[in-house]
Amino acid sequence: MALDATTRTRTETDSLGSMEIPADAYWGIHTARALENFPVAKRPISVYDDFVRALAMVKQASARANREIGVLAPEKADLIDRAAQLIIDGKFHDQFVVGVIQGGAGTSTNMNANEVITNVALELAGREKGDYAFLAPIDDTNRSQSTNDVYPTAIKIGLSLLLKSLLDELDLLRTSFLAKAVEFHDILKVGRTQLQDAVPMTLGQEFHGFATTLGYDLQRLNENASLMFEVNMGATAIGTGITTHPGYAPAVLAHLREITGLDLVTASDLVEATSDTGSFMSFSSTLKRSAIKLSKICNDLRLLSSGPQAGLGEINLPAMAAGSSIMPGKVNPIIPEVVNQVAFSVAGADVTVTMAAEAGQLQLNAFEPVIAHSIFQSITWMRQAMWTLRVNCVDGITANRERLGAMVGSSVGVVTALTPFIGYAASAALAKTALLTHRNIADLVVEAGLMSREEVTKQLSPARLSGLETITTEIPVMVQAAENVVADEAL
Repeated sequence: MALDATTRTRTETDSLGSMEIPADAYWGIHTARALENFPVAKRPISVYDDFVRALAMVKQASARANREIGVLAPEKADLIDRAAQLIIDGKFHDQFVVGVIQGGAGTSTNMNANEVITNVALELAGREKGDYAFLAPIDDTNRSQSTNDVYPTAIKIGLSLLLKSLLDELDLLRTSFLAKAVEFHDILKVGRTQLQDAVPMTLGQEFHGFATTLGYDLQRLNENASLMFEVNMGATAIGTGITTHPGYAPAVLAHLREITGLDLVTASDLVEATSDTGSFMSFSSTLKRSAIKLSKICNDLRLLSSGPQAGLGEINLPAMAAGSSIMPGKVNPIIPEVVNQVAFSVAGADVTVTMAAEAGQLQLNAFEPVIAHSIFQSITWMRQAMWTLRVNCVDGITANRERLGAMVGSSVGVVTALTPFIGYAASAALAKTALLTHRNIADLVVEAGLMSREEVTKQLSPARLSGLETITTEIPVMVQAAENVVADEAL
């Protein structure tokens, strides 16, 4: 870490030697070494506010627990408690400067938190930063703790806090699709399977399907949220609880539950919990599931709005930016495209989490930093992607009613609705004729004497074509007329 010659500094010392630390920095020597060792991501952990708040919550709960069981002086515990609360309230986050990607299984992050909280506490006591003889980052702020229980616990709490905002945004997006389903409830369109024309449906049904699949994702993410509630506080280094008082684990859990408002529980096997990252894998996989399904919806929106003249052109997405530097008037589906790219990133992050989980050895997984970064980034990006999709796209979608009506009118798929009345063979013959002549199916059915105009109109109504209204009476197949149609086709 290079310092300008005019920078005021203070000297701090660790087991490796001494370093000069900027006098106004709340972090200390362990953080300074991390800044030199890990110039990798160029992104500090402070980019994830909820993670920083979670670290402070863990330190606050530990200070309260240590005071309760009598292993930390009340005056020191109170200072740490007050300093941690300031960070929980959003202050000093810019002092959490270590990179999101780091070696050491998160030790640099834990020490960054210890140093910042300690120096904030020293200022509250009227002391100079770095006066560790009065209050020490390790002996006091990190009392009864290890990186190996603090770090994963903070990750789980931070993810739980951040997930709440994702779930709120997902529900808002689901509601937006539901609103469009209501708006488009009476608009008939041609359904498609394998990109080929299928039977009719309403545009409202299509958008309702989007809303339903997002609702399922909401349920799955809520279910997986509980995976983050099992913590290993009290495990210290490897799960044996070395250096802790017997009353520490239950005390710190009680305070954590009160501070976070989460239904946290202590793992039944702390050795296993300290080395295992399976909950992160499951959680990441559920995020990927949601991202991929959202991406599929965006693919559909791009297809439905394609053209608009030479594509499907069934719906119009809001025009958000000029689409070309060379083609005047071109507008691209940029909002669904950015959501697609977020989904690709989330899928890649899930692979990263999987590989990192597999790479742990023996009593600890050293790769939790990249697990944390991957999942925090996925949630953050997904939340923002959902917001822009809702506000800048879905809420402004309109339907091309005339085009949709014309396509349904000329679609041979509507003849499927008439097969109970005129039979499959006659329906297939008329479909072939319609394709060759580009004529309206209803007109061909009436001309063939198979059904009256009134009955055809009734059976091809939006409600019946979309399945919203079922057939209640049987109409006998007009056998002779149907046979004539088939015979004519054979000629």
